[in-house]
Amino acid sequence: MDELIFFDTLRQGLWIAVKVSTPILMVALVTGLVIGLFQALTSVQEMTLTFVPKVAAILAVFWVSMSFMTETLVGFFTDQLIPLIAGG
Repeated sequence: MDELIFFDTLRQGLWIAVKVSTPILMVALVTGLVIGLFQALTSVQEMTLTFVPKVAAILAVFWVSMSFMTETLVGFFTDQLIPLIAGG
């Protein structure tokens, strides 16, 4: 395998990882900011107040975006990795 093909496939794999993880990370960021703002405004410093809503939001977004993640990963494997493995 040529180095150029290896690094190009690695770059595409990292980009796919960024695309797949973006929805979950954005929801975690927004939820954390909203809860942190709520805690700062009300002076409520409860640890479960940050954890439970963030986990619920992440699970909801994961459930909604699971088809996008699966299609993206399957497309990458069938279009890029399997032909490299089979064809050399």
